[in-house]
Amino acid sequence: MDEALRHKIDTLPTEPGVYLMKDRAGAIIYVGKAVNLRSRVRSYFTRGGDERAFVALLDELLGDLEVIVVRTEKEALLLESELIKKHQPRFNILLRDDKSFICLRLDERSAFPRLEVVRAADVYRKSGKRGLFGQDGARYFGPYSSASSIRETLRLINRHFGLRTCTDHQLEGCRKRQRPCMQFQIGRCPGPCVEAIAPEEYAGHVHDLVLFLEGKEATVAERIRERMAQAASRLEFEVAARLRDQLLAIERSLEKQRMVTPEAIDRDVLGVYREADRLVLYLLYIRSGRLSGGRTFPFTGQEFPTDELVGSFIDLYYGGDNLVPDEILLPCELESPEATEGWLSEKKGKRVHLRTPRRGAKADLVEMARRNAETAFHDHRQSQEERLAMLSRLQGSLGLSKLPRRIECYDISLFQGSSAVGSKVSFLDGEPDKSQYRHYRIKTVRGTDDFAMLYEVLVRRAKQGELPDLFLIDGGKGQLASAAAALKDAGVQADIISLAKSRVVDRSGSDGSLHSPERVFVLGRKDPVVLRQNSPELFLLARLRDEAHRFAITYHRKLRSRSTLRSALDEIPGVGAARRKALLKHFGSLKRLREASAEQIAEVEGVGKGLARQIHTALHRADEPDSDEPRA
Repeated sequence: MDEALRHKIDTLPTEPGVYLMKDRAGAIIYVGKAVNLRSRVRSYFTRGGDERAFVALLDELLGDLEVIVVRTEKEALLLESELIKKHQPRFNILLRDDKSFICLRLDERSAFPRLEVVRAADVYRKSGKRGLFGQDGARYFGPYSSASSIRETLRLINRHFGLRTCTDHQLEGCRKRQRPCMQFQIGRCPGPCVEAIAPEEYAGHVHDLVLFLEGKEATVAERIRERMAQAASRLEFEVAARLRDQLLAIERSLEKQRMVTPEAIDRDVLGVYREADRLVLYLLYIRSGRLSGGRTFPFTGQEFPTDELVGSFIDLYYGGDNLVPDEILLPCELESPEATEGWLSEKKGKRVHLRTPRRGAKADLVEMARRNAETAFHDHRQSQEERLAMLSRLQGSLGLSKLPRRIECYDISLFQGSSAVGSKVSFLDGEPDKSQYRHYRIKTVRGTDDFAMLYEVLVRRAKQGELPDLFLIDGGKGQLASAAAALKDAGVQADIISLAKSRVVDRSGSDGSLHSPERVFVLGRKDPVVLRQNSPELFLLARLRDEAHRFAITYHRKLRSRSTLRSALDEIPGVGAARRKALLKHFGSLKRLREASAEQIAEVEGVGKGLARQIHTALHRADEPDSDEPRA
C-alpha cells in the first residue's frame, strides 16, 4: 500500500458512514458500513492471526478508498444495501436469486373466497393476531420455501376444505351458463356458482381453512369431529364420511409436523459453514413454533470476515421482498445490532429481535442450521466439481479455446413472417443465469430470413460488453455461418458452435422411422461432432437450446396477445384513440383491462354501460385459445 493511501486511511472521519474499496483499476471491490469509519477501515490492517491472508489480499488489490459520511447507523445500513445492489462488488454477498417466496392469498371480503398462489411477498403490510394482511386487504399465508411444499398443502386443501378453485371470471361464466364445472361433478367444489351451497356454510369452510393455515390444526380437528358426530346423529352418513376423511387428512398433517419451540412465533435461524473464501448460509424457517423448511445460499470468493458477510446478508435479504419474522437467531454478533433491529422493526411494523444464543434450545437451533449449511456446502462443492469436469470434457470434445463456464444460446422465433424476435439465454457453470436472459425485437429484417435475423441479433450482442466463453446457436451449418459472420464483422473473436436437431433418416425402424443423432457443428470443422447421446455434455447443450426456444416463444406469444387485444379494441365501434388511451390509463395495462368486468370498464370516463359490455365481450372473444403455434 502506498503512503498516500495509508495517510488517507489514517485521516478518515470518525462519523458513521459507508466505505467503498476500489482496486487499482478503479473498480469497486467491496462496500461496507461502519459506526466509526476510521476505526473500521484501520482494523483491516491491524488484525493478526489467520486473517493476515486477508490483509495481504488488500495490500495487493486495494488502489483507492472512498467514504460517504451519514448521520446515523441506520442511514449507513440502508446506504450500504443500496450501493451493494447498484455496484455488485466482487467481495460482497450478492443475492442473485430475485424470486420472492410463494404465498397463499385469501380475500375474505368476497362472497365465496378462493385460495390462490402468489409470488408477491411485498404485499405484506402489517402483522397481527390473525395473520398477515396485504396492501389490497387480503390475507396472506406463508411464505413457503418450495413449490413442492405448497403443492402438498394445496392438494390437502382442495380435497378436504371445499373451496372453489376457479377464477372470478370462470365463476361468472358458470353463473351465466347456470351449469357447474367438472370440479363440482367430481366432488372437489361445493358449487357456489349454482348456489349449491349457502354463503353461511361456505364461510364455515373458509373459517376452518384459516385455522388450518394459521397452524391451529388441533382446533380444526375438534370442530370437524363435532360436526361429524352431529351428521351421524342426523343419519347423514355421506356427510359424516366426508368429514371423517377430512379429519384423517388433518391428523396425518399433524403427525408430519414437528414442534421445535414452545412459543408460537415466527423465527428465522441462520447457520454458517465456511472454508476459506467459500461459504454457505442456511436459513431455517420456523413458523408458529413449527419447522416449515429451509433455504441454502452458497457463495464463493468471499474474503471478508464472517460477521461482516452475515450483516450484509441480513441487510440484503430482508431489504427485499422476504418476510421479516418476529425473531432472527444468528451465529455471530453483528457490529451494530441495534440499528439493524430498528430498521427491521420499522419494516415489519412491530418489534423484531436479533439474538445470538450461546446455550440452550435456541443455540441448538443455530447448530441445526449450521449442520444443514455444512451438508449443503459439501453437496454444492461436489456438484460444482462435477459440473466443471463436464465442461472440461465438452471443451476437449469440441476443441474449444477456453473452458465454457458461461454459455449463451440464441434462437429466432416468428409466426407467418411477423413479430420476429430473438432470444438469448445464459448458463453459468451449467446452470441458468436468468439475470442475463434477453429478448431482441428484430428491427432491420422483413419477411422470413432467419439467417439475416440471427446476424442482426449477434451484431447487437457483440456491442453489449463482456462476451461469453461460448456462443451456441440453434440450427445447422447455415445458422452457424451467419452467426460467425456477425461476430467477425463486429470485430469479435469467440468460440461458436451450433446444435442441429435430430432428423428422420430412414423409415425402416420398428416404429416406422429412424432418427439421426443430434449433431454439433464447430466453426472450422467440415463434419459435425456427435456427442454420446446420453452424455451430460449433450444434455447441457440441448437444455440450453430448448430454454432459448421456450424463452423466445413465450415473448413471441406475449407480443401476439398484445397485438390481438389492440386489434380487438380497434374493431369496436365507438372506441377511438382517445377512449383507448383512457382505458389503458385507467387500468394501467391490457392485462388488467382484460381481467376487468363490464361494470368496472363502465367506470372509465367517457365509457357508458353499453359500450363497456361491447368492450368486455370483444376482449374475451380475443382471449379464446388459438390453435396456431409460433415456429422457431
